[in-house]
Amino acid sequence: MPAAIAQIYQLKVTLVDSQPPIWRRFWVPDNFTLDQLHQVLQLVMGWHNAHLHEFQIGNNRFGLPDPSGFDSEIRDQTTVTLGDLSLMPAATFRYTYDFGDGWLHQLLVEKVLSPTEAPGPYPQCLKGKRACPPEDCGGIWGYEDILSRWDDSGDPEAEELIDWLGGDFDPEAFDLAAINQRLIALQNLT
Repeated sequence: MPAAIAQIYQLKVTLVDSQPPIWRRFWVPDNFTLDQLHQVLQLVMGWHNAHLHEFQIGNNRFGLPDPSGFDSEIRDQTTVTLGDLSLMPAATFRYTYDFGDGWLHQLLVEKVLSPTEAPGPYPQCLKGKRACPPEDCGGIWGYEDILSRWDDSGDPEAEELIDWLGGDFDPEAFDLAAINQRLIALQNLT
């Protein structure tokens, strides 16, 4: 049984170097582990959890421990809760997803609230802007290249890009209701 919820963190995650910014604001309880926060980030951003990831908080790195022991610097994300970190408003930390594409996310603690100030359910996405880039597109620079070709009817690869993205991809799309629907599975963990 998870520990009781003492505080709710209002976090804002922004995809570093995205212009215009791609971001999400959400509530997550202090009893969530970094592993559970990883799951929340995958769902609110729209990633598919198909790649490795890592948190960098201060001088500490958290993620899935390397079973070979090669990377002994990484701490087990399943054993540390947000409450253990004693994060204060204005604190920032990093989350990297897919080391090949290098999707770097900046997390900002906007507020630390009581459960009465932030009525659940938890986790809950509050707001955001723009669609998540497609997986395996080459990082933020590959995504920018895709966007620059997207509307270029003279680009011979434009049709191929449209097919690859499914034809209905909208880089400005953000569906709050759909994100919160995906988060329902995690709400039973609080």
